Amino acid sequence: MTGGLSSLESRVMALVQNRQIQQIRSGDLVDLLGLTAEQERKVLSGMARRGLAARVRRGLYLLPTVLPLGGCWSPSEALALTTLMKDRDGRFQICGPNAFNRYGWDDQVPNRLYVYNNRISGDRTVGAVELTLIRVTNCRLGATQTVRTSEGIDLYYSSRARSLVDAVYDWSRFNSLPRAFDWIRSELTDGGVSTADLVETALEFGNQGTIRRIGFLLAELADQQQNMRQVIPTRLILRLERALRPTSSTIPWIPTMEKRGQIARQWGLVVNGTIPSTA
Repeated sequence: MTGGLSSLESRVMALVQNRQIQQIRSGDLVDLLGLTAEQERKVLSGMARRGLAARVRRGLYLLPTVLPLGGCWSPSEALALTTLMKDRDGRFQICGPNAFNRYGWDDQVPNRLYVYNNRISGDRTVGAVELTLIRVTNCRLGATQTVRTSEGIDLYYSSRARSLVDAVYDWSRFNSLPRAFDWIRSELTDGGVSTADLVETALEFGNQGTIRRIGFLLAELADQQQNMRQVIPTRLILRLERALRPTSSTIPWIPTMEKRGQIARQWGLVVNGTIPSTA
């Protein structure tokens, strides 16, 4: 364990290993090892620079209970995220590209975690873990699926239905339209998500633009494709339609394309793209 470590670093690692603790806060080494505050600051920041520890924030570090071969260490994504959120007493759910990949809609593996939460906004790095933290209100957190990692850490992912709604709601952040319309059609066709769940989730977590786009898609699928009529009951489409506020303005169905096409006045949309096919 001591190879390549200074005597002070060796004392820190011995403490971590003997007590099986991974979080070190400002003042811990002062109390437990009798260091001065300056010694503590220097040894922890030095260990973080060398890859022997990971800085979560100023005054909070994660350390390995077993130093790996080569001496360089980084926490897992789960440990980094949950430590950061617990420190701020925050709620979170993993969303966007990570959820899209988890549910098999996108085969690209994201190189960072996208996280809705109620405490922090912006990009953070903890060790080698990169996080994009999207602060939202408490009412926009929910509709999750719990996943327990091999470390015994519970992670919360946006559910399948919630992820479909997010792909339409947060399209500019996740670059998810028009792909999300194909994902919705596929999930409804294969039974991965029920229309009732999708509609309920859109009403709870969507906005007017989300409801317009999803409502139009469901209405068109039910109207033009016979095999979808039993999957998409008219009463559920009407629920979305009744949730719309009166407006004379229109928005593009696919916001990344030119706003040119037929107008679906019922939904306040300019139809500037093709309807996904179930064929």
